[in-house]
Amino acid sequence: MPSKASSKTPSQNQSRHNTAILATAPCRADLAGGTIDLWPLYLFHSGAMTLNFALNVRTRCRVEIIPGKGISLRSLDTGVEDRFSNLKALLQAKAYQHSLAAHVVRFFSPWFSKIGGFRLETHSESPAGAGISGSSALMVATTAALARLSGHKLGLEQIRVIAQNIEAQIIQVPTGCQDYYPALYGGVSAIYLREDGIHREAVTVDPAEIESRFVLAYTGAPRKSGINNWEVFQAHINGDKRVHQNFDEIARIAGEMHRALTRGDWPGVAALLRAEWKLRRTNAPGITTPLIDNLIAAASRHGCLAAKVCGAGGGGCVIFMVEKGSRSRVEQAITKSGGQVIPLEVARKGLDIRLVQSSAAR
Repeated sequence: MPSKASSKTPSQNQSRHNTAILATAPCRADLAGGTIDLWPLYLFHSGAMTLNFALNVRTRCRVEIIPGKGISLRSLDTGVEDRFSNLKALLQAKAYQHSLAAHVVRFFSPWFSKIGGFRLETHSESPAGAGISGSSALMVATTAALARLSGHKLGLEQIRVIAQNIEAQIIQVPTGCQDYYPALYGGVSAIYLREDGIHREAVTVDPAEIESRFVLAYTGAPRKSGINNWEVFQAHINGDKRVHQNFDEIARIAGEMHRALTRGDWPGVAALLRAEWKLRRTNAPGITTPLIDNLIAAASRHGCLAAKVCGAGGGGCVIFMVEKGSRSRVEQAITKSGGQVIPLEVARKGLDIRLVQSSAAR
């Protein structure tokens, strides 16, 4: 739990009902090394790492103190909402509509007794089940906002640990670590998975190069990342030699791709992306779908060099690496084949927390 040594809450420094806390965090697209970031899988593969970049598809959490003791938790994009007469009622509830927000509130609840009532609203620009870590980014934003409300100064790694562990409680299967780093830092990340812990390093690559060479599309079919990842996790832990060998190769590919990115070897990146997808789709049934295969085939006829699903697969988003100058042709081919193109821009900034005017003060 957070340390009880804390800074003052905004209500002690500002007019109690004139300010709100707004925290935003970006989603991500993964390039290589996914699923191997589940503990303890990476401990069994030398040089394990993941590569991803933050997308300017953002999630946000806004929280403000309100008169009385009531607590409101609302998701603007999904329309779900919980209302409680007080904190005790929230803690005694057996089920929640807005489970993510409720679980984070439960974690910080020992420090909310003096705050009284508050209103919490979340929003995600990511389609549901898109595979671009919308839930993890929202976990980061919500954890950061409620930490600020409760007066806790948490470092970025502390936020990552809390967000990851609470998300595992919600989905009831192990969660990987890679999704939280783009949300925290933005940019392009290499995440080293070692015996002494997890280490994030910024990758030196021009974001404009990524934006000109990649296309992102949503299949329209949400997927549950925990299911596919859990199947692969179980196969690995149960000693499936094929899955173990696949991850040895996935770890090697991630390291090679890191080197290719840093030296600007884009043909090399494309070749490694193709190799990664070829391996990944054999890890478990359902990682690819007929629609995903059709989208990749259609894009490949119009300048796509390589493609792979984002996250665990089974639906969600697909990322396509394209020849320079072919972006619009690839996007048209994807749209005609039933995909929904999502504008791709690298988020230069990660987690952002600020005080804004409350709704009551407007």
